[in-house]
Amino acid sequence: MITTILIILVTCVVSFIALQNRRLMDDLVLWPPAINRSREYYRLVSYGLVHADFGHLFFNMLTLFFFGRVMEQLYTASMGPLGFVTFYIGALLFSILPTYMKNRKNAGYTSLGASGAVSAVLFAYVLIAPWSKILVFIIPMPAILYAILFVVYSIYMDRRGGDNVNHGAHLWGAAYGVLFTIILRPDVISHFLNVISQPGAF
Repeated sequence: MITTILIILVTCVVSFIALQNRRLMDDLVLWPPAINRSREYYRLVSYGLVHADFGHLFFNMLTLFFFGRVMEQLYTASMGPLGFVTFYIGALLFSILPTYMKNRKNAGYTSLGASGAVSAVLFAYVLIAPWSKILVFIIPMPAILYAILFVVYSIYMDRRGGDNVNHGAHLWGAAYGVLFTIILRPDVISHFLNVISQPGAF
């Protein structure tokens, strides 16, 4: 749980400062020309430390708090003390790379927020506890149902566009969370299938 709390604290502090300091915000967001021309590769991770507003930050960090604590135990047990932070940084990279490649010549494009990495954590959690109840706008629903609705909505909005939200990063982050966890712990597949076949038992 310590790593999850540290990630939340660092993200909150940097986001709060960046919301008051436009120069810092501009230095941290994903902006393709800065990577292509100035080789500022750190932006492929630092974009996850800043958020568009307090609501954006709050939702991401609240989700990370509830599900990150559970998943941190799994990654720590399998990879050691740096397991969860390794997973999280990998999620930031994996979820944003398709967006970066698509927009690498677009000087007007920027992206920010930890949503891709948070999606990775959430979907990894769904593998472990698909029938656990989560609150979605105060409505309780099984995690697996939320995951399905999330994917359908993200695909639809990614194709429609126009809302300034990087839905593609959400999808890639979700895919990363599932794939990383299965590769790390192949037994999670049999666990998931067993649990998903017994909705009334959990």
